[in-house]
Amino acid sequence: MHPSAPELAEEDLALIHALQIAPRVSWAEAARVLGSSPTALAARWERLRAAGLAWLTVHSGEQSRDVVAFVDLRVEPSCRTEAIERIARDPRAASVEETADGRDLVLTVIVPDYDSLAAFTLDDLPTTPGVRAVNTHVATKVHRQGADWRLDALDPDQQAALREAARHAKSPAGGRIPDSYWPVVERLAHDGRQNAAEIARALGRDPATVRRQVARLLATDALAFRCEVAGLRTRWPIVCTWFAQVPMTELDHTVRSLSTLPELRLLVSTAGQSNLMFLLWARSAGDLMRIERLVNEKLPSLRLSESVLTLRTRKRMGWLLDRHGRATGEVVLPHSLRPR
Repeated sequence: MHPSAPELAEEDLALIHALQIAPRVSWAEAARVLGSSPTALAARWERLRAAGLAWLTVHSGEQSRDVVAFVDLRVEPSCRTEAIERIARDPRAASVEETADGRDLVLTVIVPDYDSLAAFTLDDLPTTPGVRAVNTHVATKVHRQGADWRLDALDPDQQAALREAARHAKSPAGGRIPDSYWPVVERLAHDGRQNAAEIARALGRDPATVRRQVARLLATDALAFRCEVAGLRTRWPIVCTWFAQVPMTELDHTVRSLSTLPELRLLVSTAGQSNLMFLLWARSAGDLMRIERLVNEKLPSLRLSESVLTLRTRKRMGWLLDRHGRATGEVVLPHSLRPR
């Protein structure tokens, strides 16, 4: 889909780290922090986007209302490609990973209610060609998510400056997004850094109206922006998920302790035999062993029951990825960013 891309340079990592902290920071403000020029940063970002190495995704700012689940699938090898293609284009599957260790696919499912979850996992997935087994882990609380994870390319002063640049007054979300706003939301879902003038030109709509709608969306919690990066191009190309059991009396301490791990991408309480699930990006297979030893030493009450290695990520928060984990530019708008 994309030409072969070089490894990310330090300047690339610094820019991505900056946009992780402040996804819509102006190029002028970013240039002051990074010691560059607005023109150079804009050109660098466009190169990264065109190569599928970094992108800005948008999701609902009110995800606490959604039901989140992690669904393991076993799939007939001959039907694997067809199953991935079909499932990845379903807006209920926010992310799709190809995995090892007894699973074929792991889905992150985000739906509005439990009836929708039941319909997807009990009715639709089992009838997908090639799917042999479906196992669902329902999240009871999301403690940390991918939007909280950071690269390590900026110094503390730079990070503080970007946090200040990203800080602005928020007003109440004000209920559902009006129907007339949805074309603007869809444009932002494809390019979260587009400004109102660019969106108005693309939609052929009145610039003043679009400017007002964008301002309202940004001034409330209606949307959340997130800078993503192709994992294989970073210092953390290995993705692993652990399932664990933790006594409820130790849960808060465990969450605080695991949250200090710089490799942590996701930390979720789940219903079922394993009541905690966490996902890490690691530097190497050997690094996974180091992290596991560290967790065992710091948290003796935590029992690791299973680990699952991700071989490929084919979809992440609505964005379809190629076989190398790079964004293809195609977005399947998740249910939370569709008119309700």
